[in-house]
Amino acid sequence: MANTARNPVKSVETTFKVLNALRDLDGAGVTELAQHLDVPKSTIHNYLSTLEQEEYVVKHDGVYEVGLRFLELGAYARHHRKLFRIAKPEVDRLAEETGELANILVEEHGRGSYLYRARGDKAVRVKAHVGTRVPLHTTALGKAILAHLPTERVDEIVDRHGLGGEPPKAIETREELADALADVRDRGVAFDDEERLEGLRCVAAPVLNHDHEVIGAISVSGPTNRFRGERFREELAQKVLEVANVIELNVTYS
Repeated sequence: MANTARNPVKSVETTFKVLNALRDLDGAGVTELAQHLDVPKSTIHNYLSTLEQEEYVVKHDGVYEVGLRFLELGAYARHHRKLFRIAKPEVDRLAEETGELANILVEEHGRGSYLYRARGDKAVRVKAHVGTRVPLHTTALGKAILAHLPTERVDEIVDRHGLGGEPPKAIETREELADALADVRDRGVAFDDEERLEGLRCVAAPVLNHDHEVIGAISVSGPTNRFRGERFREELAQKVLEVANVIELNVTYS
């Protein structure tokens, strides 16, 4: 699943390298960006000035940054998803009733993208935000999605993005992944026991459409001291399943 264009346009590839570098560097001047990308300064200047002209980057005191116009595109892409429009109020209620952090995740290009997050009154603050992309195998949300994808699709995702990761508890082998996904299908829910972030646990359920295809997942997450025992494995799991079922019905019949 390389997703390689048949005839890639070099200038478009370079444009996105420039934008990704601006994000990674948290803003940069022409010289720094040229050195980072190993591209002539004159070329970088041309790309930046064009992006500034089209209002996709901004410049302050010689430092270029990604502009807010991307927020407009992101908001459009999110609202265009039927799952977001239907699931948002249910996820808001899930956060309010549990007091924790509730989430919607979808798969795109083999990664998980947070579509929405709602905070209850006790919710912890974590680094990820709406739009953050994560490896699917490291989250309960991602495992809930992977468990309901065709086997060949899961293989493609693993071939492209690999396994393992920064946290020591992340799944590292295909055998571990297969066992974990079988467990998700048996239980109906997926668990994340500090597999993406130390000190954080999560329970998630898939959201299926009327053709029984997975279109995303919802979850509730929180600190290990509150997510343990029966509350983690039973009460919150049942709550997430109930909310996912409501969303599925609304997706099917709205």
